[in-house]
Amino acid sequence: MSGHSKWHSIKHKKAKEDAKRGNLFGKLSRSIIIAIKEGGGVSDPKDNITLANAIAKAKEYNMPQVNIDRAVKRGTGEIEGESYESIVYEGYGPGGIAIIVEALTENKNRTASDTRNTFSKYNGNLGESGSVNWLFERKGMIIVDRTSIEDEEEFMLMAIDAGAEDIQEDGDIFEIKVDPPDFIKVKEELVNNKINIISSEIGLIPKSTVKLSEDDGKKVLRLVSALEEYDDVQNVHSNLEITDELLKVIDEG
Repeated sequence: MSGHSKWHSIKHKKAKEDAKRGNLFGKLSRSIIIAIKEGGGVSDPKDNITLANAIAKAKEYNMPQVNIDRAVKRGTGEIEGESYESIVYEGYGPGGIAIIVEALTENKNRTASDTRNTFSKYNGNLGESGSVNWLFERKGMIIVDRTSIEDEEEFMLMAIDAGAEDIQEDGDIFEIKVDPPDFIKVKEELVNNKINIISSEIGLIPKSTVKLSEDDGKKVLRLVSALEEYDDVQNVHSNLEITDELLKVIDEG
């Protein structure tokens, strides 16, 4: 498997586990709220692509419609709630791995302090704004089950016509890279053609990955896991290359 699809498979698996524990719905709600606020209060997904993506992700993880509706009303101000703002932290993990943390918080000082402490505890350190973001690009990534595709050539033409930027075959999956504005359209075309979507997400993707020793790789994964456990953190991105050895460690963990 490629580095990208491994990362997405890992994050998808972890998110499913978080959803079972109820930890994920709060983060999904925050994404919906901030998408409306940063979109000028626009609550119609047709006119707010960020909101459309946030709602689609919530549905992907089986978030109840009542929770989605409540988050939308909080975003528009119909229901009072905490006032969140988005903040991005950039830093380095063990072995010099680049890490970007996307958070939503109602208390920037608390989140900054907690994030800095987590980096320090797990042998990393925060950097200045812009220190590592140039190593990433924001893209949609959709991973589909190859066995659900009857005609691969037709599938590729369909995906490209819908807006897919790049399609990579990797064993029993296809990895589709999409520009964010075309993300929903491509997903809808895949669903309409009865192609099984394993995972889908818009996020920061490393332009290239860095391979570390298994020991240092494990240290990076521990840091990433600790950051992801923090309620204020929405997403954590890294340019660590997930080797087969690391993937085995993760699966066993």
